[in-house]
Amino acid sequence: MSNITVMPDRSAGTPATPAGRERRRQRRPRKPINTQFRTAVSPHQLNTTRGRIIYWIVLVIVVVSFTAAFVFPLYWMVTGAMKSTEELNAIPPTFLPSHFSLDGYLEAWDLLGLGTLLGNTALYAGGAWLLTLAVDVSAAYALSKLRPALGKVVLALMLSTLMIPPMVIMLPAYLTVKEVPIFGWNLLNTPWAIWLPAAANGFNVFLLKRFFDSIPRELLEAAEIDGASPGRILWSVVIPISRPILGVVSILTVVNVWRDFVWPLLVLPDSDKMSVSIGIASLSSQMPQNVLVASLVIASIPTIVVFFLFQRHIMAGLTAGSLKG
Repeated sequence: MSNITVMPDRSAGTPATPAGRERRRQRRPRKPINTQFRTAVSPHQLNTTRGRIIYWIVLVIVVVSFTAAFVFPLYWMVTGAMKSTEELNAIPPTFLPSHFSLDGYLEAWDLLGLGTLLGNTALYAGGAWLLTLAVDVSAAYALSKLRPALGKVVLALMLSTLMIPPMVIMLPAYLTVKEVPIFGWNLLNTPWAIWLPAAANGFNVFLLKRFFDSIPRELLEAAEIDGASPGRILWSVVIPISRPILGVVSILTVVNVWRDFVWPLLVLPDSDKMSVSIGIASLSSQMPQNVLVASLVIASIPTIVVFFLFQRHIMAGLTAGSLKG
């Protein structure tokens, strides 16, 4: 008969069973958890009554201060046009007009011919917007989905233009518009002098390409199986789901053309074809100060309207395509 040696249990009386091992683990002293917060105020302090009061006071002060810093210049401009020239130049300044009057706005509209200037600028901005969408969307779609030969080289050359200061290429661009290579056309005093440079925007192509890269390839392949051509896929599939980024490109294009000053001053010397920024600057020395301020308010209204129309697409379009899931 063989001798069987039974090893004693080390648990000091606790049977060597799963329940016993669990009880041994529970008896072991646990190390204290050292919770560290990398913030100026810990969440425990914020949960107190004093912490909540301080938090809301700081939040309100910061929000009100930043809002006032951005809104106050607009408020000063709008109310300044309602004052007389003497009240506008008074020291100390008055925050409210002594007599609310819209005469400054009416004089600005009549004396500066803002109707013609705004019409010209709307023509330039609208044409630049349409041509930009046609050219940049097609280029971005080709680089993203069609992937032609040397596509990466073309994209790199487009992005390299963003590293060049605009003033450096001002003279070559002017000479190109004055006499278009090969064709020999003179585009000065024509809307094409504004439209063509606006459409040649590498930043817009980059934004659109990043968004198109996030579109699933399977979606386009399903359209190809149904017999859709690349142009049909772009028009019926890609553009409808690209509204956020198209809104961003639209607002950037319209605002850039509307507020541009140096380039329209070079290529639109005719007074009948001036944009609103050039027209106001050319007549500013002959106008009373309150009328000048009123003209600036009227000229800024269209860009504000465009912003409110496309504001919900701005953040959605800028962040679209940054993550793929």
